[in-house]
Amino acid sequence: MPTLYDFDLSADCYKVRLLAAILGIPYDRHNVDFFPGMKHLSPAFLAVNPLGTLPVWDEGDLRLCSAHAILVYLAERHAPGGPWLPRDPALAGEVQHWLGFAEGLATSAGAARLAAGMEFDLDLAAAQARAHQLFERMDEHLWFREREGGNWLCRTLQPTLAEIACFPDVMLSEEGGIAREDYPALRRWSDRVKRIPGFEVMPGIFPAKIGA
Repeated sequence: MPTLYDFDLSADCYKVRLLAAILGIPYDRHNVDFFPGMKHLSPAFLAVNPLGTLPVWDEGDLRLCSAHAILVYLAERHAPGGPWLPRDPALAGEVQHWLGFAEGLATSAGAARLAAGMEFDLDLAAAQARAHQLFERMDEHLWFREREGGNWLCRTLQPTLAEIACFPDVMLSEEGGIAREDYPALRRWSDRVKRIPGFEVMPGIFPAKIGA
């Protein structure tokens, strides 16, 4: 059975849990007290991942220490040829584009959340400002996708890893003081993600409203 080294409040860890829930992948969870315990910097955990980062996916002969690498691996192993990582080169490139965009969300909206809620020594104002820039870009992109009849970040009929990668830091942004009321297309997209079959919640992220 694979093991996920996990922290309940981590957006990156949630990405892995979310995709695993949607794909029905069983695994064991090993909780690492990232905050306030800072156990990700303990000798025991650094022996697992010298980078001291979460999540870690451990299958014995395979150990992955990047959320997006784990997403790609799980999609390829458990849903090869499926919609999560399209085979078409152009669409695959779009997915990779949004995986990179998600890194920007983590270092802006995610960083603001760490500064505001977990007392990390980060520039809160700068993180919030950058997050708003990225949210504006996403909202505009999604608005145009909707005008074209699309529901998702990529030019696909179904959600891809782009949704899984970008969704958590968007949804948790208010914990970093970043409001989303000025981004209606982004909010509509977030609700669509919540309606993906198998969707799983985490603290701070709730199910879609019934009948909404």
